[in-house]
Amino acid sequence: MSTVVALRRLARPMPPKLLLDIEGESFIPAPEIETWARAAFIDEDAALVNEDHAHLRRADIGFLWTNVPNSRQGRAIIGTAERGQPQGAMGKWAKARAVAQVRGWFGAVPDFIVTIDALYAAECGDAEFCALIEHELSHCAQEYDQYGAPKFTREGRPVWTMRGHDVEEFVGVVRRYGADASGVRAMVDAANRGPEIAAARIAHLCGTCGRQAA
Repeated sequence: MSTVVALRRLARPMPPKLLLDIEGESFIPAPEIETWARAAFIDEDAALVNEDHAHLRRADIGFLWTNVPNSRQGRAIIGTAERGQPQGAMGKWAKARAVAQVRGWFGAVPDFIVTIDALYAAECGDAEFCALIEHELSHCAQEYDQYGAPKFTREGRPVWTMRGHDVEEFVGVVRRYGADASGVRAMVDAANRGPEIAAARIAHLCGTCGRQAA
């Protein structure tokens, strides 16, 4: 099956019309996005399977639609990925309240929560939506130990973490010293090969990392 045909057959989920029409700010659980993301990218027999996400076959991922405007550096934030368990310094009640909210959405605390801008998702193309979802999934990672092996708990569950980007370098350094010396050869080679799925243009930010979402 060609990637173009696969994209069409996947019939990506769309945000609820109610969320787009209401004036108040809201978050709505989106289990349909998780089902679609697994069928599209994560499962072994996924239509556009990406083995970079293989570890997520054991992860519980909660998705949310939101109509709440968000921005950074003058650009709209269209997606975020974070740990399901509330992070950061919180008082006991504040943390309990946050956990109660998450359980109210998903029935339990998932390993990760991915939030998607419903207004953007309602208007973007298929390739842009795929790129956004895969970008956020790429932040959801399994920890590695000092020997480079995946980490697990004593109960055999993966130890989860948030992952940064593969490339952190300045254009000027790459221009002056080249891709190999700058440690970005893999990224350059991937770019030169062209897209495996489809060209996507996303001039918005990922709220997880503050970088363009594709």
